[in-house]
Amino acid sequence: MTDATAAAPRRARRPRRRATVTSVLGELLLTAGVVVLLYVAWQMWIGDVIMSAAANDKGQSVSAQWAKDPAPALPPVIDDGSGVDGAHPQYAPPVMTAPQNGVPWGAQMHVPRWGSDYNVTIAGGVTRPDTLDHGWIGVYPVSAMPGQVGNFSMAAHRTTWGKPFNQVDRLRLNDAIVIETEQGWYTYRFRTLEYVTPDSVDVLDPVPQEPDTAAAGAPGGRYITLTACSPLYSLAERIVAYGVFESFQPRALGAPASLKAVS
Repeated sequence: MTDATAAAPRRARRPRRRATVTSVLGELLLTAGVVVLLYVAWQMWIGDVIMSAAANDKGQSVSAQWAKDPAPALPPVIDDGSGVDGAHPQYAPPVMTAPQNGVPWGAQMHVPRWGSDYNVTIAGGVTRPDTLDHGWIGVYPVSAMPGQVGNFSMAAHRTTWGKPFNQVDRLRLNDAIVIETEQGWYTYRFRTLEYVTPDSVDVLDPVPQEPDTAAAGAPGGRYITLTACSPLYSLAERIVAYGVFESFQPRALGAPASLKAVS
């Protein structure tokens, strides 16, 4: 070691900063904020995409299995005096048993307007923990059954948990809403859309919003009603889509034309 080196002053070391309670708390809060943001992103977008795709894949598997099974016998032909020729008979819709709360029903919903792969399970009940938060479409306890006189009424999430009814506001006049079962396909046609307050339970009436019609014993039609929260990410209102029954297609005759993709 030379004298010059020995004489060189040593570089002073910077004192190490000690972690304070405030700095540690700040870092913890920052980390928690990132975790919350990631969770929200998962719930609102990423998780929805994954859950929706999984639901549709499962629905496609159910439909594929029904297609492989032997087709049930044809139901009776409706003779309503309308003069429908024998080449285009109308078949009586099979009567389904009401679904149990929180249990998949053996029915799938297809809406070509929402994509050719849209195929979502229908289950009993409309509570979040039992039905809706599983990504299913729920049937109201007061609902009529598919194809029967009355109001076949359902609910589903519009955001989160796969959001089965996310695009309900995109339905157009005469769009098909098809309910598939092991027996065949029940086709309804969309008619109109409206927004109501959460307490407007008359949308579930046998004739929607006309409680006196059924009470008076007047004949009613065959309707379908889809309900969801509105606007997006809010519980302030309900968006309601109405449709009317068109026909039942037995499985033995193959898939109906109503399932064709729309542009």
